[in-house]
Amino acid sequence: MAAYFVDSSALVKRYVQEVGTAWIRGLTHRRTGHQSFLARITIVEVTSAVARRRGGRTITSAQASYFLSRFRKHVAGRYTIMEITPSLLADAATLANRHDLRAYDAVQLAAALELHRISQGGIVLVSADKDLNGAATAEGLTVDNPNTHP
Repeated sequence: MAAYFVDSSALVKRYVQEVGTAWIRGLTHRRTGHQSFLARITIVEVTSAVARRRGGRTITSAQASYFLSRFRKHVAGRYTIMEITPSLLADAATLANRHDLRAYDAVQLAAALELHRISQGGIVLVSADKDLNGAATAEGLTVDNPNTHP
């Protein structure tokens, strides 16, 4: 059993068919026994990603409703949610400045690093975001990109 911190760029693949979908579904499936951790903001980011695909007509309204329903069900029972605290936001601001990250990417990285500290190093960051992965690697995290698992 392993522990993974999954950012939204990777988790959206669990619900919307993309490169890496089969891999991320396998990784986050209950039967694997793996723990999947998410930052609370991931709920907003995944919802937004699905809604934008619906608005861009790459998925139907029915598909979007189904994906979001499954996602909410999984948030309620499959994923461990990390809360966003003032301390975590302060760390995120430092990381955003150090690595030139977008705001939510910096929050994702700060949450992953906090979890890494708490678990004494047993966490893998799963992300499809090149900039976030580079910053995470520079900060000493192990990273896995679902885009490398077609």
